[in-house]
Amino acid sequence: MTTDPAAEMPAETPVTPATPPATTRLRIPVAVRWSDLDAYGHVNNAQAFTLLEEARIEAFWANPERPDPWPTAILAMGHGAPVQTLVARQEMEYARPMPHLRSGLLVQLWIGRMGGSSIEVCYSIHDPEPGTARTGPPLTSPPYAVAATTLVMVTTATGAPTRLLPEHREALMPYLDTPVAFRHRR
Repeated sequence: MTTDPAAEMPAETPVTPATPPATTRLRIPVAVRWSDLDAYGHVNNAQAFTLLEEARIEAFWANPERPDPWPTAILAMGHGAPVQTLVARQEMEYARPMPHLRSGLLVQLWIGRMGGSSIEVCYSIHDPEPGTARTGPPLTSPPYAVAATTLVMVTTATGAPTRLLPEHREALMPYLDTPVAFRHRR
């Protein structure tokens, strides 16, 4: 008889802040390519998810060639990594069209929830702000869009969910803040 390893793990209460802490958010610049634009001259809605993916990879996956990694770059990536992340859910709410800017866009990223084997990554997309630090308090400029992605950690060999490690939680905890509140959710 085969058992689900995730089912054997003790239940863990997801970590969600009750009140917004004085938190730090990651601010990741992303390039906007001509191929990201639609016939109206703004970033295509599907390509907006690709911009978020690029920011997420920059933020979370370790790159041994990068001299100044993000403090959250804690996950191994690529062929042979023992653990993978799978996208379980994504949602984006657009506030206004995203233009093509030579300087790209700025993705603000934080953690909305941490479960036993999952994290909810929250985002807001902004105009670039010259001189903006890589991390800092929430930006106050109006976003083009807000979004959330639920990632599930799985064991590469089996595809079964696996718990977030204590070192993952420790690295992500400073970026835990209130999840995105979507206006038009049913």
